[in-house]
Amino acid sequence: MPDTSKTVTRRTVVSEPPEYLPEPLPEPSIDELQLEALMGALADPLRLTIVRKLMLESEDYDHSCGWFGFDRPKSSLTHHFKALREAGLIRQRQYGLERRSRVRTEDINQRFPGLLDLVAHWHQD
Repeated sequence: MPDTSKTVTRRTVVSEPPEYLPEPLPEPSIDELQLEALMGALADPLRLTIVRKLMLESEDYDHSCGWFGFDRPKSSLTHHFKALREAGLIRQRQYGLERRSRVRTEDINQRFPGLLDLVAHWHQD
């Protein structure tokens, strides 16, 4: 029987944040993270894809919406990124007119160990 398991390799190489970073937009603190809110945000396939792509393909500290290459209206993407931020999955910073995002890996792993491993191993059928 052939081996159908998939190996997921994280390519995330996140250095320390540069000193000049703008303050993050409002987000829940680590103690305020709620599993039901995170799972609700991840229930949408596009949002799950956003978090997974940030985790596995990110090499810079923050990424703009354009980095993802989604063929969606900006207003739709704004809604999805806001839902992820408000749930506490991503951190966003405002750079002029552009918002950039990254996964709150350390915070989520501290509060809900193993959750991001599940996201990393998810694949769409």
